[in-house]
Amino acid sequence: MKNSITVTHNTLNILGFIAIVFILYVLKPIIMPLLLAMIFSVMVFPVQKFFEKKLKCNRLFATLSSIAIIIFITALVIFYIYFQINSISNNGENYSTKITELYYNTIGYFEDILNISERNSLANKDLKVENLVKGNFDKIGKFISESGSLFSDLALIPIYLFFFLYYRRFLRAFVYKLFRNNSKSFLNYMIKKIYNVQRNYLLGLTKVIIIVGILNTVGLLILGIKNAFFFGFFAALLLLIPYIGIIIGSLIPAIIALATKDSAWYAFGVVAVFGFIQFLEGYFITPKITGSKVSINAFISILSLIVFSMLWGISGMIVALPITASLKIIFDEIPRLNAYGFLIGEPVDKHLHSNARNRLKRWKKNKK
Repeated sequence: MKNSITVTHNTLNILGFIAIVFILYVLKPIIMPLLLAMIFSVMVFPVQKFFEKKLKCNRLFATLSSIAIIIFITALVIFYIYFQINSISNNGENYSTKITELYYNTIGYFEDILNISERNSLANKDLKVENLVKGNFDKIGKFISESGSLFSDLALIPIYLFFFLYYRRFLRAFVYKLFRNNSKSFLNYMIKKIYNVQRNYLLGLTKVIIIVGILNTVGLLILGIKNAFFFGFFAALLLLIPYIGIIIGSLIPAIIALATKDSAWYAFGVVAVFGFIQFLEGYFITPKITGSKVSINAFISILSLIVFSMLWGISGMIVALPITASLKIIFDEIPRLNAYGFLIGEPVDKHLHSNARNRLKRWKKNKK
């Protein structure tokens, strides 16, 4: 009887989990603007706090002013990216011609070395490389505009952001009523801890983007690539998409180098520079700046990125780490969920050391 009850309970848990995942997937158009507004509210709150505490403004004016500043800065960045991409797209015809010419020259060079007859030459095949290259620069702008939808509906996010900031005490009172079995001091502690984790993550990410953007720009300037500042910081901005963002960001200047320089080695140089900077970012810059403020181990980080990208696409990858970090805080404070918080966190040294040395010592001792 007890075993059947346990099986039924586990089955209900699994079905409940599947139902939650399905609901999250179906309600993506509603959930994503809310999640992004929550994350942005963490970024905007210090500005609003400055208006309220330092300038003695009322909450409505402080909220509207802080949101207006953020919207203005965001609009400048978007317009700058748009005009730069539009300029690149306008030169797409010239770039495609140069890349096509480089393609045929490369094919001819290797065919001469390998002594391939003209009849079997790849240059005579109906590959239509011009059609492969031509127009792809326009697709870059299309890809970026589609990626911009990861910020969900731009009309909804500011509205949600306004209410998160303006109603923050009202929403805190709602949390008190929702979890009335817990003390207010405990709930305040949880809210503050989650806020601090989100804030530290966003501040650390901003610093990393600036440092990586400067390094990218310097590298591109050394190689003599046009629009080095734009490409350098655009690739750094794509760090918002962990792991694959920097790869996407390096491909565009590599293609530009291939089309504008007289040697393909410049394109390889761009990829090599960005790869080296990505290595520095992953192993030195990010760990040094963020430290243990977002204590998620590498396995869970990668797994969360995959799961959230399957659930919500590119926008899911952006919110994956902040959500996972918040879940860890919640799991750590709930006794029956401690195991999951432990799994998400960084392993301690004793979990990483090998027992081979101890076994060797015991073997030598037994042998004596």
